[in-house]
Amino acid sequence: MNRLIYEECGVFAAWGREAIATTLIGLVALQHRGQESAGICWPQGQELMHRRGIGLVEDALAGFAPLNISAPAALGHVRYSTNGQVNAVDTQPLVFTGRLGSMALAHNGSLVNAGSIRRQLEQQGSIFQTSSDCEVVAHLLARSTTCDLESALVSALGQVRGAYAMVVLTPKGLLALRDPHGIRPLVLGKLQEGWVVASETCALDTVGAEFYREVAPGEMVVIDEDGLHSIPLLPPRKPAFCIFEYVYFARPDSVFASRNVHMVRREMGRTLAREAPAQADIVTGVPDSSLSAAAGYAEAAGLPYETGLVRNRYLGRTFIRPSQKQRERGVALKLNPIAGAVEGKRVVLVDDSLVRGTTSRNLVTMLRRAGAREVHLRIASPPVRHGCGLGIDTKDELIAADKEPEEIAEFIGADSLAYLSTQGMVAATGLDGNEFCLGCFDGRHPVRREEE
Repeated sequence: MNRLIYEECGVFAAWGREAIATTLIGLVALQHRGQESAGICWPQGQELMHRRGIGLVEDALAGFAPLNISAPAALGHVRYSTNGQVNAVDTQPLVFTGRLGSMALAHNGSLVNAGSIRRQLEQQGSIFQTSSDCEVVAHLLARSTTCDLESALVSALGQVRGAYAMVVLTPKGLLALRDPHGIRPLVLGKLQEGWVVASETCALDTVGAEFYREVAPGEMVVIDEDGLHSIPLLPPRKPAFCIFEYVYFARPDSVFASRNVHMVRREMGRTLAREAPAQADIVTGVPDSSLSAAAGYAEAAGLPYETGLVRNRYLGRTFIRPSQKQRERGVALKLNPIAGAVEGKRVVLVDDSLVRGTTSRNLVTMLRRAGAREVHLRIASPPVRHGCGLGIDTKDELIAADKEPEEIAEFIGADSLAYLSTQGMVAATGLDGNEFCLGCFDGRHPVRREEE
């Protein structure tokens, strides 16, 4: 069976004046969610135009001049893949024309039964152009017997299972949809006389939009000339928001469920210091997603916080690079220790998560070469022991799946290693643990994966 492409991406859309320029800015604000490709789409009459490319937004859309284009709406996407393939054909938004007219689709998440649906559709004569599960939705829409797009979406998404925060663009408007469990984030913002949709609130702040609300699980929001209105898509199910958004994925200035990501991470660090203290001289964090937790650890431990590692701002995130060789090379290029801060010191190194162990081993080696006397690694989340299948594919490379902390500490060269407990992680959010998907930690996923 061909493996699905599991992705953690970013979507942004705008309705109103300067929609294209607003969407481009919003995509840059969401660049941390995907650096392999980017695309944008907008209506021109009854047709949809698009530009897509490989790389960061500024590279993928280089030379694109939005000031020369007038459009009432735009839809954009930043993407990364985990199957080692980076190609233009899979870059979203994907644009289709069928019985229901022209439409563009972009989404963040993964449909766990996309493979079986795709094989069934191919046996019935459907021809697929990409490997994206987004195209499966497009084919289901094309086969719908309903006469309007809203009803067709209800029918199509009623056949799929998984995590999705999806936006659809047509010449008439935008549609924003979220899966019944609310696994992936999607928020609405008000911008003057228009509206914006984004994966995170940080993008709303960047374009000057006011946070309006989150798209509810199982909801479809329609934005057109008549304004904004809501249509029930599917009955909401047990909430299962991906807690990894708080741990790692989201920017620290974003807010989910009224909880600021930075403050949640800081509390995770405080809790970690109480659960796993270390005899040390200083605390340092791994830029950028671990700095909040490191500051919280230092505060609770009563230890000075030092900037022990400096980040090269012109490189992407190593966890979401598709190959092991690229990840290892990326760590060496991305971070460099400050010898004057760590030399002769017992260092507590705080990181947000430990997935494959590659980054941690390289960082410990760097700190020791810079003169650190001891390195105690503290992880502000529990051990990642299970694959996801609902947005990020790591199941074949999880170091904690078959190794105890002592073994991992030896492998990465740390003097000690300790994790934040699941209870401590959830408590730091201030929310009910039953509202989260904790599948990568405890193996209990809200949606059964196709390969199981």
